[in-house]
Amino acid sequence: MSVPARLGFTDKVRAHLELLDPVTWISVFPCLAAGVMASGAMKPTLHDYLLLFAIFLMFGPLGTGFSQSVNDCFDLELDRVNEPTRPIPSGRLSEKEGLWNSIIALLSAIGLGLFLGLHIGGVRGIVIIASILSALFVAYIYSAPPLKLKKNILTSAPAVGFSYGFVSFLSANALFGDIRPEAVLLASLNFFMAVALIILNDFKSAEGDKDGGLKSLTVMIGARKTFLVSFIIIDLVFAVLAYFSFSEGFMIPTVFVLIGLVLNLYLQVQLLRDPKGGISFLQGAVDDGFGNAIGKSDVQEHNAFLRFQVANNILFLINNLLIAGMVGMKYL
Repeated sequence: MSVPARLGFTDKVRAHLELLDPVTWISVFPCLAAGVMASGAMKPTLHDYLLLFAIFLMFGPLGTGFSQSVNDCFDLELDRVNEPTRPIPSGRLSEKEGLWNSIIALLSAIGLGLFLGLHIGGVRGIVIIASILSALFVAYIYSAPPLKLKKNILTSAPAVGFSYGFVSFLSANALFGDIRPEAVLLASLNFFMAVALIILNDFKSAEGDKDGGLKSLTVMIGARKTFLVSFIIIDLVFAVLAYFSFSEGFMIPTVFVLIGLVLNLYLQVQLLRDPKGGISFLQGAVDDGFGNAIGKSDVQEHNAFLRFQVANNILFLINNLLIAGMVGMKYL
């Protein structure tokens, strides 16, 4: 695909932003918000709001943006098949410009992480610095040879869960309070939820993965079994969350989690029966509402996943934040 050699300044800026994939930035915010709530220590001051904005900037536009940008740099040939309209394969950005994009995002994320860590200080500061450095490192080896973790679902899904779910939750918790066992448990549940969803997100690139020799779960076992594996992980996350909530004496949150689990099971049965056209009644939410935040797809199985994701994410977000808030209230 060719484009005019000269693009205007606005078009170039747009292409650089697209390379950072803004749709993905919001994916870390629920974990960050839950981590903050579980600390029970954030105050309604300008200082604390600025800290919250800074950590979202670090993990969102910069951290997540780096992971998307560096992935495009190393996956140019695959993207020519899977996503030919992306900035580099479409010719709107050169490979060199894409590389500079990822370098600037990387250095900015490191700089902001060091600033926050030194500002907070102590063990909490170390947690923040270690979290962003490890997340950036994992993001790099996820896409870059020789490790290229994305080549196999057994390494790719945990890598995404670690960066998007686990360390983001812990660092947000450390921003305002000490890391307690409850925070580690909730961070772990966010890790497994991210793992389950990234397994299903691979539907969109199944054709390119197969041609490129990447071992996504869909390529190895097919769509229906991939749905089943992911659903088992998701249901276990809800079950553990319900048990934890009950054991802590959070009765109303426990009921909410169990309702969420039952609703999810209903949707999951529909998708297992029809991996391509199941729960079509939620398609309107993807087309007209959440589609701008979670993306759209022409791959039928991936489109079915997006429909499920709308419902699952709302259910998990509500329960995750509710229980994190209850944990935080214990330490007020």
